[in-house]
Amino acid sequence: FARVGRGLTPTVEGQQFYNVVEGMFVGIDRLQEQAVAIRTKQHGSISISTIQSLASTELPIAVGRVYRDNPDIRFTINSRNTPAIIDAVQMRQVDLGIVGRDANHEGVDTLFQTSAPYVCLIPENHRLADETGSIDLEQLVTTETFITFGGAYPDKMMSIDPELSRRLQERSRLTAANMPLTGALVRETGALAIADPFSAEQAVRMGGVVFRPLVQTLTYFVTIITAGRENLSRQAISFVDVLASQLSERVDFVNALRKSS
Repeated sequence: FARVGRGLTPTVEGQQFYNVVEGMFVGIDRLQEQAVAIRTKQHGSISISTIQSLASTELPIAVGRVYRDNPDIRFTINSRNTPAIIDAVQMRQVDLGIVGRDANHEGVDTLFQTSAPYVCLIPENHRLADETGSIDLEQLVTTETFITFGGAYPDKMMSIDPELSRRLQERSRLTAANMPLTGALVRETGALAIADPFSAEQAVRMGGVVFRPLVQTLTYFVTIITAGRENLSRQAISFVDVLASQLSERVDFVNALRKSS
């Protein structure tokens, strides 16, 4: 500074120094503004490909929660089978894939996985509907008819005993392509079905059916996958957290139902 009268005035060098310091503070302010913008940023898009068992129940509920809290977000959703979903994720056609088994494939990252026991889907006017406790398929295989899928059960996915699977198939007079159709057939024909708990809940909401836990431990997997975590937006990651929490709650409910019986 240079003394001028009773005051001080910056020299040329002092003014230059001030300009540099001011520029630093302006830069910090802009960084802070950018951080706030990123943190509060709501717009974006999420593309999802899901298996049918979650397409009408758990997924729409999770989407609704995120949709209401993020007014500018865009969702693109379709329903496919697991192999087609894995292909779509690998080719980066969708951000997220929800599949019905472990997706241990090249170019696919697992974001979340859970498993839940299968249940027995029963017409609400069936004698078994008013009873409590777990249902033993070994006892029912000689008295009831069951709906199969494509003429068979997904034995490997279910971890079902091969002999029990064979006996269930022998008594099957109905074959369905998907669980929504299966639920309707259970309601209208009186036949029983082995269903994953998510599809079973969907069928119950349609009316006319109930479900009960099984004595046999038949396992259904749900896995959320992506082509790369680093490519996901904050909105997509937040959505995965919401859906994962929701699926975990559903699994806990079904497991508790099975243990209580």
